[in-house]
Amino acid sequence: MLNKSKNVALTFTICSLLLSSGCLQNVASSNFSPMNGFNANKIESDSDGIVALKEVFDSSVEKIPTLSAIGYAVVSSQPGRTDAQKRLMAIRSARMAAMRELAEQIHGIQVDSNTTVIDLMVQNDTFRAVVKGVIRGAKTVRINPTGVDTYETVLEIDKDMMLMMLRNARRT
Repeated sequence: MLNKSKNVALTFTICSLLLSSGCLQNVASSNFSPMNGFNANKIESDSDGIVALKEVFDSSVEKIPTLSAIGYAVVSSQPGRTDAQKRLMAIRSARMAAMRELAEQIHGIQVDSNTTVIDLMVQNDTFRAVVKGVIRGAKTVRINPTGVDTYETVLEIDKDMMLMMLRNARRT
């Protein structure tokens, strides 16, 4: 029984580190302005990354950015009997692609990979990316046709919604 609890604790610790490293990657690539005192180029070690993550969680409203995401979808590849149905499905698909991008920015992305090497030659190299998270309060900024057969959807989460999500994250 003690061995099982050690395995659970070890698994939880490893998962926590992986998830926090994904968040740190998004913090480092986010658009925090230098006026806020946050420099993404300073994240060099795990301890620096943890300090940077703590700075984000302890930040004031002025430091929280507005997140935006863009999604694209092709009309002709959508299911539907008529062009109007395909167009509506493309708009919906573009919106979901933008939602996924927002989830990547907020929650991070889990990447699993596998490489097979035989006789010092790569035989197979695969990877899989998974995004999990809840997106609340995303507002549709615009939906535009781009080109002849593509739609673009822009979504945004404002500072107030980000502040609410940060408060909820602090409680857990």
